[in-house]
Amino acid sequence: MTDMDFPTPAVDVDSVTPAELKGRIDAGEDIVLLDARMGSDYEEWHIDGETVDSVNVPYFHFLDEDLDEDVLEGVPDDRSVTVLCAKGGASEFVAGALKERGYDVNHLADGMNGWARIYETVVVERYDGAGTLYQYQRPSSGCLGYLLVAGDEAAVIDPLRAFADRYLEDADALGVDLKYAIDTHVHADHVSGVRTLVEAGVEGVIPLAAVDRGVTYADEVRLAADGDEFQVGDATIETIYTPGHTSGMTSYLLDGGLLATGDGLFVESVARPDLEDGSEGAADAATQLYESLQTRVLTLPADTLIGGAHVSDSAVPAADGTYTESIGRLEEQMDALTMSEDAFVELVCSDMPPRPANYEDIIQTNLGQRDVDDETAFELELGPNNCAASQESLASD
Repeated sequence: MTDMDFPTPAVDVDSVTPAELKGRIDAGEDIVLLDARMGSDYEEWHIDGETVDSVNVPYFHFLDEDLDEDVLEGVPDDRSVTVLCAKGGASEFVAGALKERGYDVNHLADGMNGWARIYETVVVERYDGAGTLYQYQRPSSGCLGYLLVAGDEAAVIDPLRAFADRYLEDADALGVDLKYAIDTHVHADHVSGVRTLVEAGVEGVIPLAAVDRGVTYADEVRLAADGDEFQVGDATIETIYTPGHTSGMTSYLLDGGLLATGDGLFVESVARPDLEDGSEGAADAATQLYESLQTRVLTLPADTLIGGAHVSDSAVPAADGTYTESIGRLEEQMDALTMSEDAFVELVCSDMPPRPANYEDIIQTNLGQRDVDDETAFELELGPNNCAASQESLASD
């Protein structure tokens, strides 16, 4: 049974948009969510938050008119409940069944697919380079990107294919030309938007070191080698090769103010080292990551901001709402940045989280070895990113 097969509820059911739900969560409202997806889908990926109470009751329980009341034991009947599913059909049906039983209930329009289309823009207020820097945030997966605007030009770092039009629209709204679309590495958790933006006339940039993995479109983009610089208005973007998460992992120093580290370093963790060569190559990659962090990243001025390509649920935003932090503060907060090489390698190779969903297909797509349409690309990347090492033991007490 698909979402389209559910009967229309006998009662009218109100809906809330993903943006409205996100706004309520951000405002700190007490939220009750009933997730009607299968348990395995729920465990892999669901909406959470400090003020969110989430319960999983799969939709099939509601197909029987004689609903076992024990099923609803965890669903409060004295608070408003928002029901959600994958695309919105099952949730409307379940919400109707609950409303008939007297619950104060609504459902999430477009479900988790709609949630995955939320993409927010926040100004990085502590950025002190030329121009203005924006951080893109995708709460469904924790994906982060950056838009540097200086003079009448702009560059986007780690763009997503699902939002390629958004970058062009934002640049147009700001009255600037989107000059560059830059990737930090061959991503394993989302489909890159670089090639889509190249088709729209933007100059694409990928790391030279990533080409050896089998990139098929290297002649269509500019290849960034260590030390290369790119001018965006009066701002300079410097290429800094920082392998470890992948062999081609490359960071970009945005006019000395923020280092866009891709998946090398996050504000709450460091990269996992096993997505390119598997568990067998993880120790060598972790050793490479340690050297990159110690010699290429932590040697920058302590007030340089770090901005990764992802963020986990454990991260706390800065005062400006961005997931950025200075190198000096990260060294104080994260044990992994101050320990010995042997201890670091042992730490990041232990207790690694599950690999990102569909990561092999996503990598092949980003290499250009597999062609997928926009809808397939979107569906491939649904779910958590899981590109960081385990959060446990990484932070200082």
